[in-house]
Amino acid sequence: MREHWRAHAGRRLVEPFCGGLAVTLGLMPERALLNDVNPHLINFYRWIGAGLAIRLPLRNESALYYAHRARFNALISSGKEETREAAALFYFLNRTGYNGLCRFNASGEYNVPFGRYTTIPYVRSFPSLRRAFSAWRFACGDFEGIKLRPDDFVYADPPYDVPFTAYSKGGFGWEDQVRAARWFARHPGPVVLANQATPRIVDLYLELGFTLTYKEAPRRISRTGDRTPAREVLALRNV
Repeated sequence: MREHWRAHAGRRLVEPFCGGLAVTLGLMPERALLNDVNPHLINFYRWIGAGLAIRLPLRNESALYYAHRARFNALISSGKEETREAAALFYFLNRTGYNGLCRFNASGEYNVPFGRYTTIPYVRSFPSLRRAFSAWRFACGDFEGIKLRPDDFVYADPPYDVPFTAYSKGGFGWEDQVRAARWFARHPGPVVLANQATPRIVDLYLELGFTLTYKEAPRRISRTGDRTPAREVLALRNV
């Protein structure tokens, strides 16, 4: 990704599916618009920019995990999902839950079970990230709600084209894959899409005029624990 970004580093970087921010944190742009459909993730990032300090207990224990999960879901049901406490709980649950998953049921409740980690290196504050996070803009919603500028550099990493897509309430199905690919194909600025190289994804991106490259990518999160490398496609336009 870095080689594609190098010639465009003065542009604003836009990630419509920002997730764990691996690309943005690797590139550290001066300007960024970072969007995700998961409101709890965006709430966490916004609180980091505001100087989040976590004071609740952080221990890799089953009883504490389920107590914190119940409290987190209670905050959601009472409309307090944008609080500092909710951000701190989301951090703990995401670090401690099974296999790195972030999953919600149809009612919007976090339902990942307790993980199987031996040790977890928790942190309570994020001073090295605060300055960048306070400068970047975070948004939450569907990617089509993003107001792109013509010269934005877009890096889009939608959920892989695989059966499990319940990263947030509503999921991300094939219709969404098609909708996203067509929307990004209309952007006049540089676009890089990343996805699993399934036959239908490859056909879709080729039909829309993207230039494709391939690589083997590690699976960092898996429902089954499978870490077998997946064949990934990068689809490029105006880069």
